Amino acid sequence: MDPRLKKVRIIADYQFGSGAGRALFPDDVTYKLSSTGRIRQVMQGNEHVATLRASDNRFTLGRLGASRLHTSLPRPAMRVVVTGDAVPFVSEGKTAFARHITDADPAIRSGDEVLVVDKDDTLLATGQAKLCASELLAFERGAGVDVRRITQPRG
Repeated sequence: MDPRLKKVRIIADYQFGSGAGRALFPDDVTYKLSSTGRIRQVMQGNEHVATLRASDNRFTLGRLGASRLHTSLPRPAMRVVVTGDAVPFVSEGKTAFARHITDADPAIRSGDEVLVVDKDDTLLATGQAKLCASELLAFERGAGVDVRRITQPRG
C-alpha cells in the first residue's frame, strides 16, 4: 500500500472514527504536496476530497469528502442539526448560530470538523464547531459552527 494513502487513512480514522479513512480515500486518490513534500490536499480526479492542515495535522473536508462521510457514518456521528429557519442561511455559507442548533453528536468537541444537516439529515455544509456538543445545545447566543464549505452548488 502507498505510504501516503496509509497515512491519510490513519489520520481520518483517528479524527472521524474507525472506517472513515477507507470511506474518504479510495485507492486512486492523488495528493498535492507542499514545497517541503508534505501532504496538503487529497484529490480524486479533479475533485477535492480533503485538506490536511499543517497547523494541527487534521483534515478539513471538501464537498466530496463531506458527502462520503455523511453517507458512511451512521446518524448522529459528526452531525450538527439546525432548525428549518437556519437552513437557507447555512446553505449560503453563513454561520450556524447556537440558538438554531437542535441536536448534535455528543462526541463533538470545540474545533472538530462537523457536518451540518437539517432535521431530515440532508447534508447542508461542513465546518468547524466553535463549541462542544453540550454547549451547542445549551447556548442561546453566539456562533455554533463556523461554516467552511457548502455541500451543494448554488443555483
